[in-house]
Amino acid sequence: MTSRVILISAAISEALREARFDDGCPVDASGLRLARAAAGSVPAAARLWVSPTVRCRETAGALGLDTPEDAPELAGLDVGRWRGATLDEVSAKEPEAVARWLADPGSAPHDGESVRAFCDRVAGWLDTASEVTGRTVAVVEPEVVRALVVRVLGAPESAFWRVDVPPLTATEFSGRAGRWNVRAGRPLGEPG
Repeated sequence: MTSRVILISAAISEALREARFDDGCPVDASGLRLARAAAGSVPAAARLWVSPTVRCRETAGALGLDTPEDAPELAGLDVGRWRGATLDEVSAKEPEAVARWLADPGSAPHDGESVRAFCDRVAGWLDTASEVTGRTVAVVEPEVVRALVVRVLGAPESAFWRVDVPPLTATEFSGRAGRWNVRAGRPLGEPG
């Protein structure tokens, strides 16, 4: 049986525009408008999931996805005490910590979660999602897509920082027996 998992990156928020670590802010007006315009373009799914963030829940609602289940395993990367700050602000206060965090996927100087632990967490969710018959759709934070692309392709965790995930794009993982293919970055509303 071939499994299909489609991850939809959440609509843009003020935090994303400002390169600020997520602080629970909602989708901004332009993000909601674009998500509503893309409603109806998400394929039918046997299971609907959503990252437990305001932005992802609002995006799912604007897309017209009825009652997606919260998936704690799909929460964004926990950046601990850096939450709500911009990367520039943190770099000015803790330049060595930021450099270590960006260079070492096992490092978590912010007292949150390392990139390695994060990749492990979301890869575990993908293993579980692949057991469901039919298509699975999840609205997630962009770093969740990054982590799964890295894991599915067998890339080093340092590649996490090299994957760009625009808002309101679909990334599809299809495969069987643990072997996955990736179709990345299709804007919602375009033919699949």
